[in-house]
Amino acid sequence: MDKIKIIIAEDSDFVRDGMRIILDVDEDFEVLGCAKNGQEAIELAKKNAPDIFLMDIQMPKMDGIEATKYIVEHNLGKVLILTTFDDDELVQSALKNGAKGYLIKNHTPEHLKQMIKSVHNGTGVMEEAILENLAKNTEPKTNGFCEEGYTAREMDIIKAVAEGLSNREIANRLFISEGTVKNYITSILAKENLSHRTALAVYYLTGKKPSESQ
Repeated sequence: MDKIKIIIAEDSDFVRDGMRIILDVDEDFEVLGCAKNGQEAIELAKKNAPDIFLMDIQMPKMDGIEATKYIVEHNLGKVLILTTFDDDELVQSALKNGAKGYLIKNHTPEHLKQMIKSVHNGTGVMEEAILENLAKNTEPKTNGFCEEGYTAREMDIIKAVAEGLSNREIANRLFISEGTVKNYITSILAKENLSHRTALAVYYLTGKKPSESQ
C-alpha cells in the first residue's frame, strides 16, 4: 500500500516536530515537509503533491482558514485542521473553506494516525468534544435542520453521522451494508447541497449549514 503523504503546517516547533516524529516512525506515512504558516505549506504542496495537510488553525502570515480555502480551490490535497480551540466559529469557517476534519491537539499518536487515515479514505472527521460544544452552545435557529422529507431510516443515518460513527459502525448498528450507508449519505448530502459528512453533522447539531456562517 502506498504511504499517505503529509505536509505539517504548525507554528509551534514543539508540536510540529512531535507530530513529524510520530508519523516518521510509522511505515504507513511519509512526511513530505513542515511549514510554519499557511503560505509555506502551499509552496511545499506545489512541489511535492501531498495527500493530507495537518493544518494549524492560527498561524502568522497566512492562517489555517485562509490556507485551507486556497488548498481546496486549487485541489492541492485534503485538510485536517489542528487546534487547541474548540471554537464553533472557527469550526464553521474551516468547514466552509473545505476542511475535511477538525482535531484538537491533545490527541494520542494512534488517534492522530486514525484521523489521518479516515480523511485520506474519504471520511470527514471531527472530535466528539467539538460536536458536543456545537450542540450545546449554538442557540436554536428558526432556519434549523428540517426533518421533513426524510424517511425514518434516513434520519437514523443522519443522527449516526452526527454522533461521529463511521460507515461500518452505522452499518452494524442498522444491520445494513456499508455500501447502502454510503449511498444514503451521498443522497442526503446532495439533497442538502453539502460537500461532506462533517458539514452534515454540524448542520444537524446546530441548524446552520457551514456555508451560512457569518
